[in-house]
Amino acid sequence: MNIPQEGLDLDRQWTRTAARGALAIAMLTALGACGGGGDSSNNNGVAVTPTPTPTPTATGTSANQIVQQFLALDLDNLDNYANPTLPAYYDGTVFALDNTPNNDPVNDAAATLGRVLFYDRQLSVNDTTSCATCHQQSIGFDDDEELSTGFNGGQTGAHAMRLGNVRFYEADDMFWDRRAETLEDQALQPILDATEMGWSDNGGTAALISKMEGLEYYPALFGFVFGDEAISEARIAQALAHFQRTMISSDSRWDRAYAQVFAAGAPNRALNDALPGFSASEQRGRELFITGVNNGGAGCATCHLPPTFALNQNSRSNGLDAGETTIFKSPSLKNVGRSTFFMHDGRFTNLRQVVDHYADGVQAGPALDNRLQQGGNPRRLNLTDTDRQALVDFLLTLTDETLESDPKFSDPFNR
Repeated sequence: MNIPQEGLDLDRQWTRTAARGALAIAMLTALGACGGGGDSSNNNGVAVTPTPTPTPTATGTSANQIVQQFLALDLDNLDNYANPTLPAYYDGTVFALDNTPNNDPVNDAAATLGRVLFYDRQLSVNDTTSCATCHQQSIGFDDDEELSTGFNGGQTGAHAMRLGNVRFYEADDMFWDRRAETLEDQALQPILDATEMGWSDNGGTAALISKMEGLEYYPALFGFVFGDEAISEARIAQALAHFQRTMISSDSRWDRAYAQVFAAGAPNRALNDALPGFSASEQRGRELFITGVNNGGAGCATCHLPPTFALNQNSRSNGLDAGETTIFKSPSLKNVGRSTFFMHDGRFTNLRQVVDHYADGVQAGPALDNRLQQGGNPRRLNLTDTDRQALVDFLLTLTDETLESDPKFSDPFNR
């Protein structure tokens, strides 16, 4: 199969990023071994405090005695977040898209604290809502509501985003409208939001930190992770970002099949190859997804990059509404089959509606991605009903049940 000049062109994309990726992995490996170091900025030049690796004296019985009254954790035997076993294709070309700060690689201690923060309902004003309320592990860290319900019953302005593979969005602009510069910046905004967890109208960060200081486990955990018990806005955001970056999805049916055909250095990384165990419809959907429009495909992979299926940083908006001016981001497509609402406002309720939109529903506007245009007008794809269902069937192969059930991403509280 030929790779079109316009459309997919993934082979060139992988080649262009391979050298950067190899350097990124080398830096992450070196920094992980020493627990931080380097300069004081992340990939966007935003200040980040390197997270120290806890020393043996910091992992003492006293901290565990405090923590284990509330949490099913053992600080002397942490879960492995920093060095997960990943398929061979999670190589330099993939890690070239990693938004982890150069001087703050993921470590087990910080990710553990992030997990506690992520599930703690006491981080809301009235102890009812946590990050996990709207990002539920069992459905791919998505929400089963069109718009999420906040601490006081109000509704959010957008549908919650899935979090799997959030680490591999290179541009690092977070939220649907890209208003947060980094994942660290994103992490605190729901906690402070007047609708979601409520602190902006109830004393702000100072009141939040004061409440956390009164919860026995937080001084112990912050001391364990950072070497002193000081709780700060930056440390909260940093730990939450560590945890979210560990939500790597690499064990879907697609992943397991692709691992059998992947070969380093193969043209287009063997993405064009048929996958073992796929039905005829799933195989057709895979072909449509991967193949560029000039070769008769749908060209989906030009924006949703395999193997992470995270969004290409140069993607623009998808023409949901005529005249659209906001350049929207979208989450990775991993576990998209677990979602019940789609797009930033949750307007679609099934994957067929999503496919139909891209086939013949795209609207013109100044923010529309050029890959969704033809001759200055919204592109219309010649997809039969069978082809549309095939794309749906393929998207369902991206469901990662391992991510949905892995205990290290579950609620750590003794409830």
